Amino acid sequence: MVTIRLARAGAKKRPYYHVVAANKSSPRDGRFIERLGQYNPNARGEEKKLVLDVAKIEQWQKKGAQMSERVAFLVKTATQAAA
Repeated sequence: MVTIRLARAGAKKRPYYHVVAANKSSPRDGRFIERLGQYNPNARGEEKKLVLDVAKIEQWQKKGAQMSERVAFLVKTATQAAA
């Protein structure tokens, strides 16, 4: 089963996440199928906090991928901000 979830990157105490489509059994920061966006909770200045490819996320959902709770919240906030 494919899940759309966050994969952590960045330094200690400076988290940075990639939104990825990955096999449910693969490790959190391990192998993934496709990168769908990025999330930087500590964005400062001109840095963007959230960048998502919503069209690709919707394509993966049509194929049966399940989103994690956090990614579902991020997608919801991104679509509300765009509207």
